[in-house]
Amino acid sequence: MISLDRLRFSYRANGAAVLDDLSLDIPAGAVTAILGPNGAGKTTLLHVMLGLLAPQAGQVRLQGRPQASYSRAALSRLVGLVLQAEYIPFNFTVWEYVLLGRAPYLGLLDVPADKDARVALAAIETLGLSDLKHRSILELSGGERQMVMLARAMAQQTPILLLDEPTSHLDLSNKNRILQVLSALAGQGVTVVFTTHEPDVAIAIARYLVLMRAGHALDSGPLAQTLTAEKLSATYNVPVRVVEVDGRPVVLLR
Repeated sequence: MISLDRLRFSYRANGAAVLDDLSLDIPAGAVTAILGPNGAGKTTLLHVMLGLLAPQAGQVRLQGRPQASYSRAALSRLVGLVLQAEYIPFNFTVWEYVLLGRAPYLGLLDVPADKDARVALAAIETLGLSDLKHRSILELSGGERQMVMLARAMAQQTPILLLDEPTSHLDLSNKNRILQVLSALAGQGVTVVFTTHEPDVAIAIARYLVLMRAGHALDSGPLAQTLTAEKLSATYNVPVRVVEVDGRPVVLLR
């Protein structure tokens, strides 16, 4: 679904590379976790996948086509992004903000139709946000905003969904809800890619794992093959153990 070939990206001309000779293939219709420490380049990689940043070298292909061959409108119907935090300059209600996810399907002067309203409402209900529907998004907690941003992306109905640290501001209950929703989306054929620095979050739902450090993809592949003590120790530069608890792997510091 997503193919990255020898990407290089730097924020400054002749500056240090944030992504360096990075190649990856992201499988379709599954959950892929990009795991690594802070500063590994995970967020930058998502922005390059979406086309918000242009690499100085290498190529991104989406569904077998060069990313550059898509119009901005077509790209917004193909790939959705949920950021860790987003600057929202207007006093939208939750309902109005989630409905913005339907913008890629509307013309310049079009207004949302009944179908758009149904899709937005379904996303709100799926994430348990019905009680917040008429609240200002500026009044919400960080965790509530995170849930609302995911609802807007779900209303966008893209076959590829990218998420940057989607559980970072959430309590255990909402973390569990988001992980269940992402797993369900993958079950419906959506290609879900999310970044995290928490191995246990990746273990919870990912089928595929990418290990990143200092702009490099150290390893990638099915979770069972990639989640090893040796590889995680190299990723985080700290010795760890991988043990099994109730049939599932758990990562522990030594």
